[in-house]
This record gives sequence, C-alpha cells and structure tokens, in this order.
Amino acid sequence: MSEETIRRSELMWGAIAAFAVGIMAAVIVVSSFAMAIHPPSNVETIDPTTLNTNSEFAESNLGTRVNPDGSVTVRIVATQFEFLPRCIPVPKDRQVTFRVTSPDVIHGFLIAGTNANTMVVPGYVAQLRTVFGTAGDHLMPCHEFCGLGHSEMWALVKVLDGAQWKPDSSGKISCELPR
Repeated sequence: MSEETIRRSELMWGAIAAFAVGIMAAVIVVSSFAMAIHPPSNVETIDPTTLNTNSEFAESNLGTRVNPDGSVTVRIVATQFEFLPRCIPVPKDRQVTFRVTSPDVIHGFLIAGTNANTMVVPGYVAQLRTVFGTAGDHLMPCHEFCGLGHSEMWALVKVLDGAQWKPDSSGKISCELPR
C-alpha cells in the first residue's frame, strides 16, 4: 500500500465516522424536541440546614397550592426516606411547577409516565414544569440510591379532573394515602 492509498483510506473512514457522529447528534436533538425532553436549568441555592424555618419549604407550605395569579405550584422536600408530602394532588390539563429540595443527601425525582425527572441535590432547589393530560395516579419513586430505606421512598401524584379539583380558600389542596 502506498502512502497516498493509506491517506485516502484514513480520510474516507474519518468522514464516515464524522457522518455517523453527526447523525447521532441529529437524532438526539430531534427526539429531544419531539418528546419535550430537556435538562432542568433552574439554579437556585438554599441552606439545607434551615429548611424547617425557611418560609417556602416550611411544613405548612409544602404540597399543592394555587397561586393568586392562578398558576399551580407544588413544593416538596425529599428527605431520607420519604417525600413530604406523600400524596400530591395536581390538576389535569394545567401547567404545574414542581419545586423540590433536600436537607440530607442526593435524591431522584421522577413522576412515572411523564417527562418530569430530575436530581434533587442538597443546597439547591430543583424546579421543573409539566402538564398532566389524563386523570389518574402516578407513582413518584426516588431513583437515586439514598441509603438503606431507599426502596420505600415514594409518593403518589393524583391527577384530578375539573370536578375533583377543589382547592380551599387559601389555594391549598391535599390528599391522604391509606396507611
């Protein structure tokens, strides 16, 4: 083989490899737009040692609330080995903003059957938005190993239709899970 043949062969295989990488990148970009997949980009810090006294994540402020402007916000604390609250009602066909933080270790936040998926890191507030198109229940497990009780760390998201969606006068709505 001559040097020229080797050079042409290397250029050809380099072009084939670059083309394959370009196709893979295009598939990722197109599918992420088509399936509404995007990484969470909210960068907000919080002192994890003061969550109980923090006005936003105080126990009385956790759960689902309709804001004065009509938007729906759900505040959740992921702690070893539970999500607080454990039952989360949300409206059907309305955008819901989830704000989640942790006082202890890294947790995973995933709502099965939706595109809601992020990591919950102590010291940061994870924020994501999603719309639930059908009424029903969605399991919300922790998908990051967080210790020995990890397998028991889950919550339930109850998607309510218009007739069931009845927040109180302060905008709060809650649900209970049977023990």
